[in-house]
Amino acid sequence: MGKVMSSTVDSAEIAKFEAMAAEWWDPDGKFKPLHMLNPCRLDYITTQIAGEFDRNLTMAAPFAGLRILDIGCGGGLLCEPMARLGAKVVGVDAAERNIPVARTHAAQSGLEIDYRHDTAEAMAAAGEEFDIVLNMEVVEHVADPLAYLTACQQLLRSGGLHICSTINRNPKSFAMAIVGAEYVMRWLPRGTHEWKKFITPDELYALMEQAGLTPVDRKGFVFNPVSWSWRLSDRDLSVNYVTAALKP
Repeated sequence: MGKVMSSTVDSAEIAKFEAMAAEWWDPDGKFKPLHMLNPCRLDYITTQIAGEFDRNLTMAAPFAGLRILDIGCGGGLLCEPMARLGAKVVGVDAAERNIPVARTHAAQSGLEIDYRHDTAEAMAAAGEEFDIVLNMEVVEHVADPLAYLTACQQLLRSGGLHICSTINRNPKSFAMAIVGAEYVMRWLPRGTHEWKKFITPDELYALMEQAGLTPVDRKGFVFNPVSWSWRLSDRDLSVNYVTAALKP
């Protein structure tokens, strides 16, 4: 498959996140939903990596020797846990203002993480390769999902693992992810998400297959408003969901 040279970055989407960059590590700020979701995301990510690469999560630095790319890394909410587990982590974000925030927090935490203002397409064109690509809550913000996922595939070594989460497209997701999160709870600024850009699980599987990936798993992230917490579900992918795929 040929190299993807063009960028799928949507400048209007990037501007939204530039404006919120300084708040990444405030658990009660504009990224409160991600802070709440993060334990559930990490549970899925670490379990998938451990299973695919035969790692024991009870050992010290179980991901030692693995190179992980987090695309759309923001302030580093996923990069830092991956680094603590022993992985060599590269975090990239198309929103330039996120990078100093991430670098500063990593330094304060005593972690070595390679943060870059870059794009998946540019890194693929440069021939970068990783064992794992984390692609969390990004695909619904890009201009061309297939070109973007193709770049993600090119960034993986043969046998590499791609983990991608996004939001389903249906009336329930409109009510919860947009009306609920942006208008009622005011967790996110209005306009953070565009419902028409949401992707159904079947559509995402088809796109990944077109990009040269082999989907192997998908689960839902389900929010419980009573316990105010998230859990993984094998059946309920109606709003937030996550997938795992391999590069043959």
